[in-house]
Amino acid sequence: MSKPQLVATDLDGTIVRSDGSISDRTRETLARVEQAGAVLVLVTGRPPRWMPPVVEALGHRGLAICANGAVVYDLHTGTVVRHSPMSPEDAADVIEALRRDVPGISFAVERHDTGFAHESSYVPRWDSNDPKAVQEVEQLLGAGIVKLLARHEDMDADELLATAHESVGGRGTLTHSSSDGLLEISATGVSKATGLAELAAEHGVDAADVVAFGDMPNDLPMLAWAGRGLAVANAHPEVLAAADEVIGSNDDDGVAVYLEEWF
Repeated sequence: MSKPQLVATDLDGTIVRSDGSISDRTRETLARVEQAGAVLVLVTGRPPRWMPPVVEALGHRGLAICANGAVVYDLHTGTVVRHSPMSPEDAADVIEALRRDVPGISFAVERHDTGFAHESSYVPRWDSNDPKAVQEVEQLLGAGIVKLLARHEDMDADELLATAHESVGGRGTLTHSSSDGLLEISATGVSKATGLAELAAEHGVDAADVVAFGDMPNDLPMLAWAGRGLAVANAHPEVLAAADEVIGSNDDDGVAVYLEEWF
């Protein structure tokens, strides 16, 4: 592959280390990517409200595709450029199907404007200071849902994803990015790959000129779409098997080491 015109990388588990930091080596390498005229895109399952620490760490460089492809976020300005929400009707259908087929499941939503809300049976895993609202499931089904979250306390994420695929069918894009029983659902046809393809087209970049890095199943569509899809050594087994190449782990600055060949 020749020098990439667009570099796309996942965050957590890929360039973010196990301790939550981004190394100086990685920051400096990503800065050189943009300084060299290539497009830098961070592609993450995170919502935009979780982006400020990354924005600061990377010096407000690049663009971000958040919520697994549903939101485009400009790191230079800290603003949402566009979003692709899930319809309330589709969300209701998915919830109904999963409640029927997966007893004990609970739900939450991420919205592009009002943030995170969950029903009382859903137990969030992150900092309790994160803004949230506890609502009945009917109240969750408003406009602007960029990601529907489904959690089961007694199933791992791979098991839950396999079960949900059979239950939900084509009424949403299902994936996961963690080892616990959390399922992430976007509007049908929305993924990291679709978000990245649209952004690349806007910059006149073909898939063949894109290199992408990831570690979890939500990265699989993006790695398949890119001209070169790479997995860090600590990646999920499915990602390791699907990648064009396996590089060093997130804790060993694998992405930076690989990019230093060009930048």
